[in-house]
Amino acid sequence: MPELPDVEGFRQVFVSCAQGRVIGRIDVRDAGVLHGTSVRGFREALEGRRFTASERRGKWLLAHTGGPTLMLHFGMTGSLVCARPEEEAEAHDRVLFGVGARRQLRFRDQRKLQGLWLAWGGDEVERMLARQGPDALTVGRAEFETVLSERRAAVKTVLIDQSALAGLGNLLADEILWRAGLRPGVRANELTEPDRRRLYEQMRRTLRSSVTAGRVPPRPSWLTGHRDDRTPICPRCGTPLRRSRTAGRGTVWCPRCQP
Repeated sequence: MPELPDVEGFRQVFVSCAQGRVIGRIDVRDAGVLHGTSVRGFREALEGRRFTASERRGKWLLAHTGGPTLMLHFGMTGSLVCARPEEEAEAHDRVLFGVGARRQLRFRDQRKLQGLWLAWGGDEVERMLARQGPDALTVGRAEFETVLSERRAAVKTVLIDQSALAGLGNLLADEILWRAGLRPGVRANELTEPDRRRLYEQMRRTLRSSVTAGRVPPRPSWLTGHRDDRTPICPRCGTPLRRSRTAGRGTVWCPRCQP
C-alpha cells in the first residue's frame, strides 16, 4: 500500500515527466477511477493546460495547473509511471496523460480503491483535505505529542489514522514502533513523555530514510526486511517476531524489543 515515501516517489516521477509541460490528449481507459467528474468534463478541464507545480499532502499528490488542481490518491495499489506514447499500455493503466511530444504520464492502479479528483481553487482543496491530520513528515514534536496524548486508542491505531496523522501506513507504523521499542497495542495516551519523544525521533529518522529510498525499504537491518519471512526473527535481538492484528491490520512486533 503506498505510504508517504511512495507518494513522494510518485511526485518525483511527476516532476521529471510532466511538471512544466502542457497537457495534451488524455486517454481515460477506465472512468471508474474518476470521482466527481465525467470523462468529458475531466478532459475539458485539463487538456491544453500546463502542469505548473506539485505537492504531497499526507498520501495525496496534488498537481496544480493554474486552473483546477488534479488530486491523486493511490489507495492500496496505485502508482505513477512515465512512458513513451508508443509503449503499449498495461492492463491496469487507467488514465494516460499526454505531456509534451514524447512522454506520457500514466496512472496505474490494479484495485481502484481511490483515484483522481479535480478541485477548483484552494478552498476546495482544503475542504477535501479538511479531515486529514498534520503531515507526518513536517509535524512538530509538540503537535505530535498532543495528537498522542488526546487519544485512548492503541498507539499503532493512532499512527495509521489519517485524521490523526497523515501519511503513515501499516509498514511504517510497525517499523517506527519497533525502532522506538513500543508495543503496538499500548494506548497512545498512556505513553510517557520519554516514550513520545523517542517515538517522534524514530518516526523522523525512518521517514527521512524511506523518502530517500522512495519506499519503505526492506533492508536486512529493518523490521520491514523480515516481516514477510516464513519464520521471521528480530534483526536486533534474534527473537522470533510475533504477529497480531491492530485496527484490522496485520501487525508484526518483537516481544523482547517492544515489552
